[in-house]
Amino acid sequence: MRYYKHLYLAEGLRKKKEKIIRKLDENRLQMNIHIIILAGNEKNQLEIYNSMVLLQPDFPHDDFLVVGIAKDYDNAVEVVEEIVQEVYNETKGADIRSYILEREQVE
Repeated sequence: MRYYKHLYLAEGLRKKKEKIIRKLDENRLQMNIHIIILAGNEKNQLEIYNSMVLLQPDFPHDDFLVVGIAKDYDNAVEVVEEIVQEVYNETKGADIRSYILEREQVE
């Protein structure tokens, strides 16, 4: 699991960022934390998961890119809206995947 250089965080999580990431990396229980990742399928853009899914033994722990962290599902949807708005403002398009991957490589 990798983290986007310009990780999007829900309001109120900035101060807790390092602690949350450490717990995610250690596979520790975080009931209400949701992660937003680039979809594994290139036809889709983003996926939202409750962090508890990562604790399941059958969950594929492939190398995926976490682009956002939120407090709950509704909060995660708000973060996705923020991402979409930023991508549209910068590119006048909706190709979130390309925008994020390009920023990850360039900056």
